[in-house]
Amino acid sequence: MIVWGHIARLLEQQPACVLVTVASVAGSTPREVGARMIVREDGGYHGTIGGGTLEFEAIRIAREALRQQETGLRIRRMSLGPDLGQCCGGSVEMAFEVVKASQLEAARQFAELEYLGGEFSTVAKVADGPLIRGLVAETGTKSRFTLKDGDLTETFGQKRQSVFLFGAGHVGKAVVLALAPLPFRVTWIDSRIEIFPAAVPANVQMVHQSRPECALESAPDGAFVLAMTHCHAMDEEIMAAALMQQRFALCGVIGSKTKRARFRKRLKQRGLSDSLLSEMVCPIGVPTIRSKHPAAIAAGIAVDLLQREETAHQQADQPEGLENIRTFSR
Repeated sequence: MIVWGHIARLLEQQPACVLVTVASVAGSTPREVGARMIVREDGGYHGTIGGGTLEFEAIRIAREALRQQETGLRIRRMSLGPDLGQCCGGSVEMAFEVVKASQLEAARQFAELEYLGGEFSTVAKVADGPLIRGLVAETGTKSRFTLKDGDLTETFGQKRQSVFLFGAGHVGKAVVLALAPLPFRVTWIDSRIEIFPAAVPANVQMVHQSRPECALESAPDGAFVLAMTHCHAMDEEIMAAALMQQRFALCGVIGSKTKRARFRKRLKQRGLSDSLLSEMVCPIGVPTIRSKHPAAIAAGIAVDLLQREETAHQQADQPEGLENIRTFSR
């Protein structure tokens, strides 16, 4: 979610807004720690903390803070069942921070960092008045929201898993669209420059390469490699190069069990060991989706990649030190 870009635009037009953050969770809850929304005094908002009664109550609290011209940070604990009548059964602690026009320059600085992509962290002393944030290089915690000894450390932006997608045909185009709103950075490679669309999502970089497998030289360690070109021989070259480098988190090729068997035979003739060949995933995507429509195939691939990404990047859910902050400072 874009946080500071939206805050900066709002503060150019009005005196304040409220940044609402899921600070901690226990049990079943609509969203995870670090989910955020921005609320205006008129009740308009950007982002979501899960919808339903929880979000309605968060908007009410935020609007009241703006009407009362509060400043600083407030933490509110809400039990979803007893307090809000929701069926989730868990509880959340919500952070409400009034951000004022006096913080516009800082908001613009953080908005620029968001635009560049990736994650960045800020630290602020919780005291009277608006929180004055500074950038911090290393948080020492996996949580996106940590309040400890009066210091609030937050991580903004989104760490994106690198995907090297080979092939700009019908399925490749569908995969690019399916991954657009998800936490992936896509490098899209094809030997046919004319097949690329005129515009692509912001998380996509198009690369024209006459020998597509050579693009793997610039792929980071741990990248997901997906081969779905118009040519089986090209897919084979990409898989051979990817598997031999032994540094990618996924080496997948579109196809069938028959294609997998043929690729294994050919790659073994190239000298690849059974251990290396066992790392090749074919077919890619969720196996329970049977449709061969490009959008359906892409949906299955997106689910598969998202499951792998979440497994690899599990974040700690619980921040520290919220128990001593309960009301807005005045």
